[in-house]
Amino acid sequence: MKLFTACLGTETHTTAPLPTDLAAFESSHLVRGGDHGDVPHMFGAPLVIWREHAKKRGWDVVESLSAFATPSGITVRKVYEDLRDEILADLKAAMPVDGVLLSLHGAMVAEGYDDCEDDLVHRIREIVGPDIPMGAELDLHCHITRRFTNEVNAIVIYKEYPHTDSRERAEDLWKIMEATFDGTCKPAISSFDCRMIGCYHTTREPMRSFVDRMSALEGKDGVLSVSLGHGFPWGDVPAEGTRVIVVTDDNKTFGDELAEKLGRELWQMRDEITPRYVDIETAITDALAEKEGPVVIADMADNPGGGGPGDSTFIIRRMLERGIGMACVGGIWDPVATGICVGAGIGAKFQLRLGGKTGKVSGDPLDLKVEVKNVIRDAYVKSLGGSQRYLGDAVWLHAEGIDFVVHSARTQNNHPHFFEALGIDPTKLRIVVVKSMQHFHAEYSKIAKKIIYCAAPGTLEWDMTKVSHDKIARPVWPIDDDPWATNSERPW
Repeated sequence: MKLFTACLGTETHTTAPLPTDLAAFESSHLVRGGDHGDVPHMFGAPLVIWREHAKKRGWDVVESLSAFATPSGITVRKVYEDLRDEILADLKAAMPVDGVLLSLHGAMVAEGYDDCEDDLVHRIREIVGPDIPMGAELDLHCHITRRFTNEVNAIVIYKEYPHTDSRERAEDLWKIMEATFDGTCKPAISSFDCRMIGCYHTTREPMRSFVDRMSALEGKDGVLSVSLGHGFPWGDVPAEGTRVIVVTDDNKTFGDELAEKLGRELWQMRDEITPRYVDIETAITDALAEKEGPVVIADMADNPGGGGPGDSTFIIRRMLERGIGMACVGGIWDPVATGICVGAGIGAKFQLRLGGKTGKVSGDPLDLKVEVKNVIRDAYVKSLGGSQRYLGDAVWLHAEGIDFVVHSARTQNNHPHFFEALGIDPTKLRIVVVKSMQHFHAEYSKIAKKIIYCAAPGTLEWDMTKVSHDKIARPVWPIDDDPWATNSERPW
């Protein structure tokens, strides 16, 4: 038995100001030959898990490219095609293979390609033929085309947001595919289009119970897996939207019925599961009203994990104007400022122009008298699911009562270690501002006295009716009040 594995992905905000280039992959995750090191990247970890399982069975594994880029704007066409073609060339060299396992995100858009995963899987299917089993693990912020579901044999999607379960879902996919390779299982994929776009936190009700119910359905009545693809609402492509995916053991009729039942239940909860955000002034006032800290303010609009640059100044400027101290902000992506501070060294004090360099979505730069408190070259910090994130060069700056983590590589802040690695103890501060939408919740909820979701100006507009949607298949809620007024399928 010979298996072929690969990973390729990013999450594309189709109107974000920064293109996704090769450097975005190189600074996030780009591994060849299975050299994942002691702490694999979250998207590379499934390949390691599948390799270890295959080894126990005495099966051969040909591991191709493993590549993921911090979410940003549309991927440069040549970058996508070069990475894709490297995987396809490796596959052709490995032929014949008995199975294919893919770790994908599901929301990668490139110039000329509305759905890169659809394109990649289709080309793989052309090479291996119709009978070779192929399974894919996806991030829950995925787009799923009908052709994609027709050309893979099994789909397993993360259940949790924050994504704390990527390794568990890799294990789930392995179990399904192992049984498929052994001939004891014949997976069938069912999909239901909920005709919704949105962002749903699984840390609160009623989503928490919905996710638990999906898990409880697995292993009964021939149900192998139940997933909810939330979709990525800032990726304007035809297949954008929320999908229920059910994988059964050769019982697609039952799977179709279950997927629709769950999807219509989710539709009924649409208002309850839509997060609520407050403006900057309210967020700061509510944080100050708490007698104890830390209060965590999530700057969701500048979340690098959703395509935001990570250099906006809107919340910080208002905190400075209100004279708020005992606070920290992490992080600010500013390679220029980082380089200046690294050169100046620890203890240096000087005027620095910070942040606000990407454009209007980032606000105006801050001109501050800063002190460099610490410097780390090639910094890594803890992240979700035991993985880690690369900050590039990182510095701790102090100015006007606020501590800043400033870094040269774009990444999201989803762990207190983001501050702790530089020497900042967020538990000792009154307000902690994190540039994240929801992934921070997994770890920061353990230390926060209160969490506030702030809708500051920025790249990620929280009101879905105001998000630019030109390509999305219609009808879909909340752009359309009643997408069920017609029974015809959305054209994606």
